[in-house]
Amino acid sequence: MTTAGGRTPVARLTVLYDAQCSLCVHVRHWLLKQRQLVPLDLVPAASEEARRRFPRLDHASTLTEITVIGDRGQVYRGTSAWIVCLWALAEHRHRAHWLTTPAGRPFARATVLAAAKYRSVTASPCGDGAACEVPVLGSGTGD
Repeated sequence: MTTAGGRTPVARLTVLYDAQCSLCVHVRHWLLKQRQLVPLDLVPAASEEARRRFPRLDHASTLTEITVIGDRGQVYRGTSAWIVCLWALAEHRHRAHWLTTPAGRPFARATVLAAAKYRSVTASPCGDGAACEVPVLGSGTGD
């Protein structure tokens, strides 16, 4: 993901994750332990911090689907969001490139669908489409 001038088009990514989902929180911790080629800010979805940073974003949808926002306004959702997270990591960038190929894309999609199924079985319902209460997790910048 470099431009013709050799610059990386994304210098920083913000990952919006569901702080009420045990799988999402586990993945957050895993991401924080990885060596990042592109810095990741991990912010609870639909939190005050997320709303402040991205006022035009549909925050209700970020509670149902992983969403990653690039520093230049790029928005990645679902499978593409997971792939861009892997692309940001030193040890997984090669996998991310493979997951964008016709051979790899079904594996990425299956992973996201399996995670969504697990989450639907284990996550507490928010009720009537209202956003879940999101706990305060430090400064919201990946603490």
